[in-house]
Amino acid sequence: MIRLAKVKDLESVLQITHDTILEIYSHYYAEGVVKFFLEHHSRENVLLDIENEIVWLLEEGGEMVGTVTVKENVVNRLFILPKYQSHGYGSRLMDFAENKIAEEFSYIQMASSLAAKEMYLKRGYKENKTCRILTDDGDILIYDEMEKRVNCQTDRINYDGKVFIPQSNTENGEVDEDTIFHYFQENDLFWAEYSGGEVLKGHMIGTVDENGELDFHYQHLNKDRQLRIGKCHSIPRILENGKIALREKWQWMNGDLSSGESLVVET
Repeated sequence: MIRLAKVKDLESVLQITHDTILEIYSHYYAEGVVKFFLEHHSRENVLLDIENEIVWLLEEGGEMVGTVTVKENVVNRLFILPKYQSHGYGSRLMDFAENKIAEEFSYIQMASSLAAKEMYLKRGYKENKTCRILTDDGDILIYDEMEKRVNCQTDRINYDGKVFIPQSNTENGEVDEDTIFHYFQENDLFWAEYSGGEVLKGHMIGTVDENGELDFHYQHLNKDRQLRIGKCHSIPRILENGKIALREKWQWMNGDLSSGESLVVET
């Protein structure tokens, strides 16, 4: 059984995590790196994730066997107690995590340790980047950022003629619930016009991929007569009412070059 971890399960999650790191990671990493992993998966960090309801536990025969953390489209803290490894429990937790992510996202991301990399490659994950961190003890942690695409949409999305309004945005953004977006699409070409709130007039242009994800640049003139320019990547999700919600990650390309996240929903 895989269930959501509660605060009362904190010690179990910590035991699974730390026992696995101490017994398995020591075969792949130097002592300073093992210490880094233990501190990264600290009591405070694990508790915060449990309180945010993103930590899951795998139970078998009344025993806590493994754990995984799923935050948006990222798989993290996947650990199986050493004595239960090589019995398929890791695959069960990965299947669960991937299916959960595929409900809302079209790709899965993770940071893979050397110990788990081979398993992820067999599951179809691709290496994006090899990263290195110098620990306080002077040892070097090497891990891989990996990604796997999943098909989260049963039918191809067409944005032509649809109207969207923002539901949320970070403080450094300039669109709000008074801004109205009119979307258009022709084949894989996407463009939009928007105005309202702090925006006098704006335009977007980019492309749509086979999963309905949008990559585009935008520019608008705000009420202070400033021209703002940026880029954005949007990931769609079909709501229960059939409408489209777009989770957006954007960045200004002028001004302070800051980034943010927003959510726009079809009206």
